[in-house]
Amino acid sequence: MARTEYYDDRAAPAPNSLVVSASAVVTNEGGEVFIQRRADSGLWALPGGGMEMDDSLQGTAVREVKEETGYDIEITGLIGTYIDPRHIIAYSDGEVRRQFNVCFRARLVGGEPQLSDESLEIRWVPKGRA
Repeated sequence: MARTEYYDDRAAPAPNSLVVSASAVVTNEGGEVFIQRRADSGLWALPGGGMEMDDSLQGTAVREVKEETGYDIEITGLIGTYIDPRHIIAYSDGEVRRQFNVCFRARLVGGEPQLSDESLEIRWVPKGRA
């Protein structure tokens, strides 16, 4: 499913949903940060996604990182909560969302890197370049 992101764009479609999501800034022992290139938009982003009804926010971040990258993480703190009415995400199935995101700090604890249907590329980058 394709995704188009709009920011402060008067041509953006009107939202028809609000989604709670979680993401994680994952660091390794070398202090690098993990990012992925999203399959739905081609943009580089932190791994994360929508919360399911039986999930906690921390559990959402852990699950999404595992699903999208193959890595196991441990949540170590809260970075912040983010919602911006100027940021609209439109999907090819007709969903047009605003997103409420909770971003966590996390560390790598295991797993093997692997691409999913949600990620085109994954990489570690120095903290100042993420």
